Amino acid sequence: MFYLIVISSATLLISILNVLLDGIFRLSAFGWHLLFTLLGVMAVFAVDGIAAFVIRRLPEAWFRPDSPVFEVSKKEKNLYRKLKLNAWKKYVPEWGCFTGFHKDKLQSADDRAYLGRFLLESNYGVAGHLAGAVLGFLILLLPFLRPLSMALPIAVINMILSLLPTMILRFNTPALRRLYQRHPKHTEQTEPTLK
Repeated sequence: MFYLIVISSATLLISILNVLLDGIFRLSAFGWHLLFTLLGVMAVFAVDGIAAFVIRRLPEAWFRPDSPVFEVSKKEKNLYRKLKLNAWKKYVPEWGCFTGFHKDKLQSADDRAYLGRFLLESNYGVAGHLAGAVLGFLILLLPFLRPLSMALPIAVINMILSLLPTMILRFNTPALRRLYQRHPKHTEQTEPTLK
């Protein structure tokens, strides 16, 4: 709900800003600006979706639970504590429904295979959100959007909304890794499938 409010409010404010910049105060002018802003928002959603789709098809071995690429430093953990991430993370939606694996609640702290899959999905999520945050700026190339007063605000808001779940996933990673490493490997079947 929080994301919907932010996106709707931002769309409305960007449209009003562009009406004010034009100095044409007619309902039809507002309607056109609202339409173009909505098209920009849909374009950035499409970029995010394509980025997530492509990353999800990359080899699982790149996102393995113990990958050093996804390790979280002490400075980064301290930053999340200073930002009081625990206080506001409940407002950020979890999109596990698209991958069939929900990461909003830990189901088992004793199952190494489950913890491995949780870390794998978190690593995919981090990569997908980061790619969407960066690639969202491609909407600056759309000819029907004003680069500075439409496309740039949409891309910046998309970046912020993409970084929030990234921070939550990164915040949870050290604790998940400790749980994962606490349990010994039993058989190859208990590990997440690596391609």
